[in-house]
Amino acid sequence: MRVSLVLFWMAFLVLKISCKFEFTNVKCTSSDEKFASIEYCYLKSVSRSYKYLSVKVKFFKKPRYNGYRPFMFNVTMDFCRVLGGANQNPFANYAYGFIKNNTNMNHSCPLNHDVIVEKLDTNFVNNHVTKVLPIPEVDYLLETHWNCYDIDTALVKSYATIS
Repeated sequence: MRVSLVLFWMAFLVLKISCKFEFTNVKCTSSDEKFASIEYCYLKSVSRSYKYLSVKVKFFKKPRYNGYRPFMFNVTMDFCRVLGGANQNPFANYAYGFIKNNTNMNHSCPLNHDVIVEKLDTNFVNNHVTKVLPIPEVDYLLETHWNCYDIDTALVKSYATIS
C-alpha cells in the first residue's frame, strides 16, 4: 500500500513538472546574400518531448578587427551638479566614483583651479568595473568631452582592455 502511494505521488509530480516551452517552427532568411547565407536552419524532433533547433549562418565578409564600438552609454552629465549633490543620475555618480578619491574636483562649482586626476590605480578601477558593474571582457574606449561655459575645452580618450 505504501509503495503504491509513493509511486502514485511520483507519477503525479512527473506530470506536474513538465516543460512549458516547445519549439513549433523555425524560419531563417538572409537579408543580404552578399554578406551571409543560411547554410541550414531546422527543427529536429527526436521524440514527442524532445526537439532541438539547429542554425548555421555562413558569413562571407568577416571583420578583421572589430575595433571600438559604442555599446553601452552615450551620456551627457553636468559635473557641477554631481559635485553639488543635486544630480540623482546613478550613472553620473558611478562615473564620479572612478575619480573622486584621485582628483581635486571635490567641491561644488565654480572650479577656480586646474583639474587634476592623479594616480588612478588600475586595481581600484578593476574592482569598480568588474565588481560594481560587471561588463563584458573586450577592448574599450572611454571618450570624454570636457566643456566649460559652453566651450569645448578638452577631449580625453582612455583605452582599456578587460580580460
